[in-house]
Amino acid sequence: MTVAQVLLALELIGTFAFAVSGALLAAKKGFDIVGSLLLAGLAGLGGGVIRDLIVGQGVPTAFAAPLYLIPVAAAALAVFCHLIREDRLRRTLLIFDAVGLSLFCVMGSTIAYTAGLNPVAVTLLGVITAVGGGTLRDIVANEVPQIFNPDGVYAAPAFLGAAATTAGLYWEVFDGFAAVAIALMVFIIRILALKLRWRVPLAVLGLPRKARGE
Repeated sequence: MTVAQVLLALELIGTFAFAVSGALLAAKKGFDIVGSLLLAGLAGLGGGVIRDLIVGQGVPTAFAAPLYLIPVAAAALAVFCHLIREDRLRRTLLIFDAVGLSLFCVMGSTIAYTAGLNPVAVTLLGVITAVGGGTLRDIVANEVPQIFNPDGVYAAPAFLGAAATTAGLYWEVFDGFAAVAIALMVFIIRILALKLRWRVPLAVLGLPRKARGE
C-alpha cells in the first residue's frame, strides 16, 4: 500500500471510531436514531471540517467526498443494531474516542503539512483535528468536553502525536509505518491515562480538586 492509501484507511477508521463514540453517547442520553446520526456525524467529521476550514482548501472533504459519510452511517447502525453494545457504556465510548484521537492527530498534521503550513501550525492543526469532533459531540450532548476534563490527559497525547508526525514529515522520514506507530503511541498513552487516572494540573496552582465546579 502507498502512503496515501494508508492515510486514507487511517482517516476512515478514525472517522468510524469517533462516530461510534458519538452514537454511544446518543444511546447514553436516550436520543433517537436521528440524534445518534447527528452526534456520530459531529464526532466523526467535525474535526476534519474544522481543519479544512482553517486550511482554506475549499469545500471540506467531509462534504466533497460522500465516502466519509459511510463510516458515520455504519457507526450509528452498529450501535442501533447492538453490534457495538452499550455494556460498560462509558468505557466503550472512551476507547473508541481514543482510537479517533490517535488517528486524527496524525491525519490533521499530514494535511496541514501538505497545505504548506509552518511546523508550529502543522502541529496545532493536528491537535485541533484530533479534539475538534469530540468537543463538538460533547457540547451538543450537554457534556463537559473531554479536553476540559482534568481526570485523564486528552489533548497532551494528541499534541505528542501531532508533534511526532510534524517532525517526521519535515525530516522526510514519515511513511505509512510511521503513521501507524505514532497513532498506536497516542492510543496507548490515552488508555494508560484513563486506566492509571493520570491528571493534569488545575487552572489555579494549589486549588483542591474537590473545589471543581463550585
